[in-house]
Amino acid sequence: MTQKLVVVGNGMAGVRAIEEILLRGGGETFDITVFGDEPYGNYNRILLSNVLAGSDEADEIYLNGLDWYNDNDIDLRAGVRVVRIDRFARLVHADDGSVTRYDYLILATGSRSFFPPMAGLWADDKTLTDGVFGFRTLDDCVGMINQAAQRTKAVVIGGGLLGLEAARGLQSRGLTVDVVHAGPTLMNAQLDDTAGAILRKSVQNIGITVHVDKRTTEVRTDADGRLSGIVFSDGDSIDCDMLVIATGIRPNVGLAQRAGLTVERATVVDDQMRSIDDDNIYVVGECAQHRGQVYGLVAPLWEQATVLADHLTGTDTTAAYHGSRTATKLKVAGVDVASMGLKAPELEDDEFVQYSEPRHGVYKTIVIRDGKLVGATLLGDVSKVSFLTQAFDSGLPLPDERVSLMFDIGTPDVAVGVSELSDDAQVCNCNGVSKATLVSCVQGGEMSLTGVMAKTKAGKGCGSCKELVGQIVEWAADGAVTEDPSASWYVPGIPYDKPTLMRHIRDLELHSVSSVFSALAPDGQEDANSKMALASLLETMWADEFVDERDARFINDRVHANIQRDGTFSVVPQMKGGVTNSWQLRRIAEVADKYAIPMIKLTGGQRIDLLGVRKEDLPAVWADLDMPSGYAYGKSFRTVKTCVGSDFCRYGLGDSTALGIAIEERYQGLASPAKMKLAVTGCPRNCAEALCKDLGVVAVGDGRWEIYVGGAAGAHIRKGDLLATVDDPQTVVTLTGRFLQYYRENANWLERTYKFVPRVGIDKIRGIVVDDADGIAEYLDANMQKSVDAYRDPWQDGRKPVSEGQFRTSLPLLPLPQVPVR
Repeated sequence: MTQKLVVVGNGMAGVRAIEEILLRGGGETFDITVFGDEPYGNYNRILLSNVLAGSDEADEIYLNGLDWYNDNDIDLRAGVRVVRIDRFARLVHADDGSVTRYDYLILATGSRSFFPPMAGLWADDKTLTDGVFGFRTLDDCVGMINQAAQRTKAVVIGGGLLGLEAARGLQSRGLTVDVVHAGPTLMNAQLDDTAGAILRKSVQNIGITVHVDKRTTEVRTDADGRLSGIVFSDGDSIDCDMLVIATGIRPNVGLAQRAGLTVERATVVDDQMRSIDDDNIYVVGECAQHRGQVYGLVAPLWEQATVLADHLTGTDTTAAYHGSRTATKLKVAGVDVASMGLKAPELEDDEFVQYSEPRHGVYKTIVIRDGKLVGATLLGDVSKVSFLTQAFDSGLPLPDERVSLMFDIGTPDVAVGVSELSDDAQVCNCNGVSKATLVSCVQGGEMSLTGVMAKTKAGKGCGSCKELVGQIVEWAADGAVTEDPSASWYVPGIPYDKPTLMRHIRDLELHSVSSVFSALAPDGQEDANSKMALASLLETMWADEFVDERDARFINDRVHANIQRDGTFSVVPQMKGGVTNSWQLRRIAEVADKYAIPMIKLTGGQRIDLLGVRKEDLPAVWADLDMPSGYAYGKSFRTVKTCVGSDFCRYGLGDSTALGIAIEERYQGLASPAKMKLAVTGCPRNCAEALCKDLGVVAVGDGRWEIYVGGAAGAHIRKGDLLATVDDPQTVVTLTGRFLQYYRENANWLERTYKFVPRVGIDKIRGIVVDDADGIAEYLDANMQKSVDAYRDPWQDGRKPVSEGQFRTSLPLLPLPQVPVR
C-alpha cells in the first residue's frame, strides 16, 4: 500500500528532494503531491540574473518540465498555496479550498525577499509602489524586464551578490544604475573590507555608481503615485524611476509557526532533516535551520535532500546531515569572485597569505590551520579556484610554498588533483552534480565535454565550474575527449558550420532570420543568441534581397546608434577619410546646441562623436545633421583613417586622403561578422596607423601601395600581414573589396581579422584574393558589388520610424508556460 507524501514548495530544494526519493524507488512507495505558489514548473532561481541580463530566456531556466511530473505520476498543484497544516489529522489546507491528507510532509517553502522599513515603499498592504521590485521570483524578473522598457534610471538597494547582479542586468537593458549599500563593504558576507573596496572600484569601472554607508529611509513618488526617487537618512537623495530591493532574504516559516513547529531563524530540524517536533514532517532548503545554521547556497540544499531521501525511503536509516562547508565561485557584475570558509585568521596560529593588486582589480587571501585550507578569497583572478576548492572540500595536502596556492608555481598537476577529489565532491553547485555523476556519464559513453554538460546539467548554471568539469571529463576519459559537433556550428541554434549553413540558405532561398529557423533549426525553434549573427550573414549573402526583421536585431541596430551606459545614445556622422569642412562643423555645432548634447568627442577614427543623445531625439538629430551615418554602432565597415597625404605633407609619397575617401565611399556600412576599421597612409612613417588595422594601405613611392591585413591595436596588438604590393589605387580598391568579401563569407561570428588572418593563413588568403588560386575572384567581386549597390543610409531611412515604438524602448513580455490547477 502506498503512502501519501505531500511536498509544500515546488522550488529547487523541494523538487531535488523528490528526485532523490524517486532515485531510491520512492515512486513505488509514495503517492506524491506537490504544492507550489508560482504557476510554473520548477526553475533554476540562480539563473534569474541571466534572464534579467538577456543571456537566457525565461523558458531556458526550467529544471523539470511538466512532462517530468506526469511521467513520475506526481500531482503538481501549481499556483496553489497551502495556508494551514493540521498536524494531528495530518491534513494540509490550501487556498483553493482543497484538503489533502498526508502520511509524510516535506516543507520546502524557501524564502522571500526582505523589504526593510521605508516610508512610501508600499502602495497598500500587499502592493509595492509603482516602479519598486523585489528580485526573488520569475514574476519579479519578468516585471523588471517589461518595466525597463519604460524607465531610464534604476537604483538597486543592496550591495550583495543579488543586488550587483540585478544592477548589471538592468544596465544591460539600457538603464543608468546606482547601487546603494547600507554597510561599508560590498558583498560583506563573502569579502573582507579590502576585497570589497576593490570590487567596488571594478563595478564603478563598468559604469555602475556605488553608494556605501547609506541607509534608505523613504521612497518618493510623484502626484500619480509613480516612483520618483529615494531619500537617505542623512538627507541626501537620488532621483530614479525604478527601484529594486535586494537587501537579503527571510525564510518562509509562517506555515511552520502556525503548525506549532519550533522556529528560530528558520524551522529547526535534526540531523535527519526532520522537524524536532514531529517525526512525520521533514524540512529542506532555505526554510530549515540545522545546528543553528541556515543555508542559502545550492550545494547544502542538495546534501540535505540526499539525507532526507535516504532516511524517508529507508535506504539508509542512519543517514545524517552534519552541516556543509560552503565554497562559491561566481561572476558578479562581470567580475570573477570565489569565496570559501574563513575570510581572515581567527586563531593565533592560523597562517594568512594575502595578495592585493587594486589597480588590476585582483585580491587573494588564503587561511590555513594545522596544515589544512580553512578559507580563501579570490577576486579578479580565480585561476587557482579548482585546486583550492578541492583542498578546502577534501583536505588535499598543501604545498610548502604557500604562495603557489595563489599562482601556478608548484600545485599538483590537474590529473593528481582531480584523482584525489572524492567521488561525492560537489562539482556543480547550481545543479548539484558530483564528481561521481560526471565520471559515470563518461563511463556510459559520453566522451565530449559539451555532451557531459548537457546530460548532467553540470556547468549549465552560473558556469563557474566549467573548468573543473572539463578537468574531470578529461581525467575520466583518460585524455580521449572528443569534440562536440556543435563546436563548429556558426550559430548555437542551427546545427551547421558556416559553409554548410550558407549552402542551405542559398539552396532554399531563405531571406529572413525566421525562415532560417523554420527550415534549419531543430524542431523549427528560434534561438535568441543566434539572431544577430544570422541577420548579419543574410545581409552579407542577399544584400537588397535580405528581409530585415526587427526582432532579429539588437538595440544598436534597431535604432542605428550606439547605446551608452546611461541609456542615451552616441551619434557619429560619417567623415570620409577623416576629412570634414566648415559646413559640417557648423551643422554639428548647431545640433549640439539645439539638443543640449552633453559631450562632443573626437574619436580615434578621425570623426566627431555626439554623446548623450536621447532616444526619442535620434530621428530629428539625423535630419538636422543631414550627414550620412558613420556606423559606429554596428558589426560592419566603419572607418578609413587617413593622413594628410601628398597634397600637403612634404613626406607624402601618395594621395592617401583621396584613396581613403574612395575606399570609404565604396564600402561604407557593409555588414560583417565583426567591426572593420581601415586606414590609408601616405608614406612608411605610418601616421594613419595603417599597419595595425583590419586592412591598411601604405604608399611606398613610385606609385606603389602596400596592402596589409589582420592588424590590431586595441586590447590585442598585432602588425598586419603584407597581402600585396600594387601599382595603382584602383587595384588597391579592388583587392580591398575582394579581401573584405572573403572575410565576410568565411570568418566566424565576432571573429576580427586579427584572428581570422592567422587562422586561415596569409599565404592562402593571398593566393585566393591576389592570385585567384581557387578561381573565385570574380565571384567575390560580384558579391561585393551586389552589397555595394544595395547600400542605403539608415539615417535617411530611419527618419520615419518603422514602428510606433522604435524610438521609445519596448521589450516584449517574456512567454511563461502556465500550469493548469488541478
